Amino acid sequence: MISYGQFCAMARAHETLGGRWTLLIVREILCGASRFNDIRRGIPRISKTMLSERLQALVAAGALRRGEGAAGPDYALTEAGLELAELVKAMGVWGQRWLPRHAAQEDLDLEPVLVDMQRRARFAALPDEPLVIRVEITGYPQRFLLLKRTEASLCSQNLGFPETLVLRGPLPALVAWWRGDVSFTASHRLGLVLSGPRKLTRAFPDWFERYLFAGVAPVRSDERASV
Repeated sequence: MISYGQFCAMARAHETLGGRWTLLIVREILCGASRFNDIRRGIPRISKTMLSERLQALVAAGALRRGEGAAGPDYALTEAGLELAELVKAMGVWGQRWLPRHAAQEDLDLEPVLVDMQRRARFAALPDEPLVIRVEITGYPQRFLLLKRTEASLCSQNLGFPETLVLRGPLPALVAWWRGDVSFTASHRLGLVLSGPRKLTRAFPDWFERYLFAGVAPVRSDERASV
């Protein structure tokens, strides 16, 4: 890699962290992923080779610690890596405020949305009995979100629990709701449909702490034009 050749700490940090995917890897570990495959689920377009290289670079930079778990290598943020949380948060807030939100025009993947839903389930708000939400998003294989008072799991097949709810529709509608672009009610007008017992469909949005930056409002068009 060609160095910037600058003494500036910002330039030196960008040499280490500015590569494609690097901060997304940090984001995934901040969100609780620790193993190679778990990290990759949240970043499905990264190749295994690239992920391996980026993990090695973060370990070499002192931002990650590599350990040997019972099921293979795992990764944890060091003190230096944890300090990157504020940088990741600042970028998320900036993107949510200043970048246009037109989900229907964006190049999107389903897996990161479902992974985020899984890890942001509000266990205390879930029904007493375990349930499965069958997810039928246009153009993607079915996925199954198992919700229990003690865990949330995302699976490619139902492991035998009743499929109490079915969530179906286009991916942009799901993204628009999860990202905070529209309310869950407004997402219905975009084609998102939740089928099942009325009591559960009404409670569904409260089962999740929506996307971390969903509460960050976009700048108004007149503000954007004045900048």
